[in-house]
Amino acid sequence: MPQIPIIMPQLGESIAEATIINFLVAPGDSVDADQDLIEVETNKATMNLASPCRGKVGEFVVRIKESYPVGATLGYVEASEEEAARLGLDAPHGNGSAETVTETERLHNENSKRSVRPTVRGLPVPANAAGASYMSARMKARITELGLHAADLAGVAGSGAAGRVTIQDFEKFIAYLEQHKLSQASSMRVSVADAMRRSWTRPIAHVGKAICLEPLFAYRKVCSPKPGPALCGLRALAVALAENSAPAGRLVGTKIVHPSSIDLGFAVEAEDGVLVPVIRNADKTRLKDLIEPYNHLVDLARQRRLPPDATGGSIATITNFGTFGLEWATPIPLPEQTLVLGIGAAHKAPRWDAARDQFVPVMEANITLSFDHRVLDGGAAGRLLSRVADLLAQPESL
Repeated sequence: MPQIPIIMPQLGESIAEATIINFLVAPGDSVDADQDLIEVETNKATMNLASPCRGKVGEFVVRIKESYPVGATLGYVEASEEEAARLGLDAPHGNGSAETVTETERLHNENSKRSVRPTVRGLPVPANAAGASYMSARMKARITELGLHAADLAGVAGSGAAGRVTIQDFEKFIAYLEQHKLSQASSMRVSVADAMRRSWTRPIAHVGKAICLEPLFAYRKVCSPKPGPALCGLRALAVALAENSAPAGRLVGTKIVHPSSIDLGFAVEAEDGVLVPVIRNADKTRLKDLIEPYNHLVDLARQRRLPPDATGGSIATITNFGTFGLEWATPIPLPEQTLVLGIGAAHKAPRWDAARDQFVPVMEANITLSFDHRVLDGGAAGRLLSRVADLLAQPESL
């Protein structure tokens, strides 16, 4: 009976591996084609892997809570000759017995796990880039062996020439760490850390502006359902970038890559990290029509079940740090983006009313724009932020 392999698929453009979370069926169970077999977790979402055909589950050759690369064999489905032939999967899998093949596959998977390297495309800096400080070849090899980065050595006092960290300093640092309580960082936490480390290789600058929220609050009172501040900011940024998308360009070498569509992400806090769902062509859909898809993506993100087409490829991100009671913050753009728009918490403040010739209390909030200073300067960033503020003052036009 043909043994049809269950292969770890490519689960996203920048996904090189996934962690086994749960087996949804047991060996010996009969399954249909496309029936969910295994639950896996990437650094972006949790999803299920389906059976390649109808048959009976043979065995799984992977372990729960371990990660396996794209292309690894996770198990087998025993299919009939007719089913395998119908799907073009009737080529024999190996020449030995199922037990021999399984053991060989286990060894292959273990070797693949040690050599897997993420394939990240479209980023202005390479993934896993080392820090700028000088390190000997021996030091680099030891850091790579332990899965660390140069940035992890920022707190190590060097005893070498000119304060250089020697291999002895490094080994003392590792021994010191082992005396403390250590816990394994989640795949999402590691992913966020890697993205922020790569983002910080660029000169990031910030501009900010206080805006009056009274028009937005008045607009929300007559809406059902009501758009949240982050969605309003997303739509305002989309309209502003549709008028002039140059500020969202990305510098790669000596070329600026201009966006082909206004695809905007928005930050959603998930367990032990942040996910960034994406709304495609946000400039082409009115605010009232974005509310339902936006809320749906927020729910999926919190469950870590975002579909692959709802992540990646965005040109800017919106984050509402006001939900944490913060009035001011300077968020960092993602590595593949130039811009991130931040929205602070609403607070009461005095504002000059020229008609009354006096100050009046209004609700206002600070909005910030963090940007890659290589691509645009403060003037261009300020004009973009002012345009966003003008649009938020006229929410009915969104």
